[in-house]
Amino acid sequence: MAVGQTVIDEEPATNFNDYYKREELKGRRSPTMPYVREDNVVWETAIWRTIDFRQKFNQFFYYPIDRKDTRGRINLAYMLWDGIASGLLPIYEDSDLSVPMDNERFVYRFTKSDTTYLDIIDENEDYHYQAIVIPHEFSSDDIYLLRLKEVWYIDKQDTRQKVQILCFALAINMYKEDNEGDRSYLGTADLFWVPMLSSQVRSMLCNHETYQEGSIAHLPTWDQIFDTRMFDSYVTRESNRFNRTISEYVTGIDAILESQRIEDRVFEMESDMWEY
Repeated sequence: MAVGQTVIDEEPATNFNDYYKREELKGRRSPTMPYVREDNVVWETAIWRTIDFRQKFNQFFYYPIDRKDTRGRINLAYMLWDGIASGLLPIYEDSDLSVPMDNERFVYRFTKSDTTYLDIIDENEDYHYQAIVIPHEFSSDDIYLLRLKEVWYIDKQDTRQKVQILCFALAINMYKEDNEGDRSYLGTADLFWVPMLSSQVRSMLCNHETYQEGSIAHLPTWDQIFDTRMFDSYVTRESNRFNRTISEYVTGIDAILESQRIEDRVFEMESDMWEY
């Protein structure tokens, strides 16, 4: 070795797609949820809202729809699917989280193979049927909506209004296909509800990055997206005596105005609650 030559200790490369070690997300633990005493809650309401991935501000929920060449970044639907398929993510049928779903049955429902039969003519011009098995893979192409159930409350300890997301659900577009292969839109259906207060869910959210325009360094995690409410949404229901959604009693422009009225009333509650 020549005099003055610098010796550099090189470590074996583990990922040739990065020019520096990406260790920020490794083993990250979800933050501890704040403790709330029942006696300190002086006002509370439950709100259901919807995030539409087709809105420009929310497009990072939907993209990327391809899992290749994304530096390990995946959209929300694929992240949740991986957790369900591995059995790590608890899922439920309803927003009350009262009816648990079986992960294996759910995965089978979206990955079961279809069998089709082809007419084969052999060399003797005899007809035979050959069974062709077509495997299916889960796709996020028709998932455009995310439902949220949250509670807004006022804590008398610090006289502040706070919000906590209790659970969320992916909603898929449903279609009916005719014999010619044309699809007609039927509506949307919730796939499953995920408990936000589950430690497994929080750990998964804080160990996966999203995408934000401008710089791909230090991207926010899904946990940060929900905690800082970096999304655009609209209210579809508030807790009420009839237990009904907005669409069940008003439609059209009236439904939009009702959604905004509930939103405004919730935000104004904090200032209206206290007198100085």
